Amino acid sequence: DYDIIVDGTDNFPTRYLVNDACVLLGKPYIYGCILKFEGQASVFYAKEGPCYRCLFPEPPPHGLMPSCAEGGVLGVLPGIIGVMQATETLKLILGKEGTLVGRLIIYDALAMKFREMKLRKDKNCPVCGENPTVKKLIDYEQFCGVPQEVEMPSDMEIDVTEVKKMLDSKKKFKLIDVREPFECEICKIDGTVLIPLGTIQEKRLENLNGLEKNDEIILHCKAGVRSMKAAIVLKELGFKNIKSMKGGILEWSERIDPTVQKY
Repeated sequence: DYDIIVDGTDNFPTRYLVNDACVLLGKPYIYGCILKFEGQASVFYAKEGPCYRCLFPEPPPHGLMPSCAEGGVLGVLPGIIGVMQATETLKLILGKEGTLVGRLIIYDALAMKFREMKLRKDKNCPVCGENPTVKKLIDYEQFCGVPQEVEMPSDMEIDVTEVKKMLDSKKKFKLIDVREPFECEICKIDGTVLIPLGTIQEKRLENLNGLEKNDEIILHCKAGVRSMKAAIVLKELGFKNIKSMKGGILEWSERIDPTVQKY
């Protein structure tokens, strides 16, 4: 049995699950969220203030918001938000006033600014409101619209060592980076062409930087998640020879070129 729940997850089904469990059990939920250059922190405690659902009644459409692995995150950001969460935990344990119950802290690392939002309890909240409709835990992946995962055929992935051999042998193929431009500024593999996943998902051939459906194409991202999504979209568009580099640029840095910076 635990008295305080500290959230270190980066997906919506788990956040809603943790929130609802905390409300139903009457426990405080130490919230932290990070993405790219921004972070958030709060304490959701239905006995004293709003819960997570009061702030976010409904999850965003699945796939609209990238995870940390997909969107990237500034390396120091988890430490900053984590320290804030640890501080709030200690304050609750010690019974100190001034916790983040009813307040949301937003940290912008690029501007080096902290902002604070006041949060109010929603009387119509389905889990902590006056007439709650959520009285037990539900299927949170279904609630958040997470599609059932389909195992991709092994021939849709390629190992980083094979990509290195292709580059060394000067084989003709297109190496496409589907990350965001700011990620490419941190590190990149020589010879790549940048086409962000969002651009590919628009499914407009004229925006694909001259890619032809008969081209041999290898896609990569940070960890292999976005590149597989891009591969699926391109396959739907009729591209025939597509592979996703397994493990992404992190795997490339680990096994091929350690000078490529990790982030």
